[in-house]
Amino acid sequence: MLKSFFVSWILLCGAFAAFAASPEKSVIQITTFSQQPVWDAPWRFDAVRKSSGSGFVIRGKRIMTNAHVVSWARQILVHRFQDPRPFVARVAFIAHDCDLAILEVEDSRFFTGLEPLDIGDLPQVRSTVTTYGYPAGGEQISYTKGVVSRIEVQSYVHIGNRSYLAVQTDAAINPGNSGGPVIQDDKVVGVAFQGVSGLENTGYFIPPSLINHFLKDISDGSYHGFPQAGIRLIALQNPAYRSALKIPDNDLGARIDHVFDFPETKAVLKPDDVLLRVGTYDVASDGTIMYSGNRVFAAVAFAEAQHGETVPLKLWRDAKEIEASLPVTIYNTDRPEGNQYDVLPRYFVYGGVVFTPLSRDYMKTLGAGWADSANSDLLYELFYRRHEDPKTVRKEPIVIASVLSHAVNANLEIRGRVLVDKINGVRIEQLEDVVRALEMPRSEGQDVIELFPEHSMESLDRVEAKKAGTEIMKIYGIAKDRRI
Repeated sequence: MLKSFFVSWILLCGAFAAFAASPEKSVIQITTFSQQPVWDAPWRFDAVRKSSGSGFVIRGKRIMTNAHVVSWARQILVHRFQDPRPFVARVAFIAHDCDLAILEVEDSRFFTGLEPLDIGDLPQVRSTVTTYGYPAGGEQISYTKGVVSRIEVQSYVHIGNRSYLAVQTDAAINPGNSGGPVIQDDKVVGVAFQGVSGLENTGYFIPPSLINHFLKDISDGSYHGFPQAGIRLIALQNPAYRSALKIPDNDLGARIDHVFDFPETKAVLKPDDVLLRVGTYDVASDGTIMYSGNRVFAAVAFAEAQHGETVPLKLWRDAKEIEASLPVTIYNTDRPEGNQYDVLPRYFVYGGVVFTPLSRDYMKTLGAGWADSANSDLLYELFYRRHEDPKTVRKEPIVIASVLSHAVNANLEIRGRVLVDKINGVRIEQLEDVVRALEMPRSEGQDVIELFPEHSMESLDRVEAKKAGTEIMKIYGIAKDRRI
């Protein structure tokens, strides 16, 4: 009888432990009501859109999710496992580069009985993981098992112009799963965040190294971002070239082809340096490193550092090996090339002509396939001039987004989607230059707008354009003629 009691007690305790360790209670359903600006009519907003996502509880009574789940949020509601009550949440920290965010809940009762999930280690290829989340099409939590099939650097779709380490799995990651935990051995080994259009049974999750980097970054109360080295690295596998540089034939070392305009980097590195080691990682001749048994791009080694830290390097320069230390910092100059969030688009309306900065978000107003159908001049200015002709780069290229039809601009041939070179003889480097050029005292009766690259001209009657401003604002429902 006593033996039977102990057996029952052991089984009960085992069942209780398994229940207590079950992570689904700490997986959160997130409903977001968001509203994005209209980038070619930047005083306007799209309709409020309802979307769903997932998250999970971490230490400090916080919820981790994807940045794209809560971007442009007007309201965020969160639901506990099997609990019908909605709770209001807010964004405490958001990292658009690595697509992660932290939410806080106003009502402290929300976290009662919820255990935080611990962050584990990078899973091995061919190991099994389970994704937890609330995919679209249902209100109940979903569990999908899959195999880790690949670990490599991938483009992060949310930001659009950054690539980081990502883990590929055949576990289903559908809309609504985003932000949910990927679990292995009762620990979070990733955050589900994106799939690949056109591919079946292929999804990606953010690995622990990026999660921990993000959490360490925000520990001081603000988010800086992932720093960049400011170099372009290319393979150095040509035997003749290696011989010319007098570098050992050991299949190590990739050549620095270009140093970007980072003052810290230019002070340390120069073109034709050969990068042999970053931190503790040897750099192979194809520009890769071995990272936890996976061969990935060397950029992963730089991404381990925090903003403002220094990364030790080993270089080959002038036919000898040298040591160097590279301070790494975040880089925001190329922000318009990626998707932008949190900050409303800048604009200025004058005589019905709408001026706004050139950006990827503006280009996307051209519709699906914009990269193929867009004006080549706009594409070159946004993505390529910085690399091919850096001396002519403008701080903030300005486009005429559209022309709001009115008698004052009836004779204009252009209707938008063109680059502005000069206004009244002033070279336009940023939106403030447009305002200055059009509002400065001027004896001539015409405002002259010069476009590029063809250098065609358009003009507005200065007196009539100023007089028409208030009427144009009223007709088109624009509260203010500028957001600078």
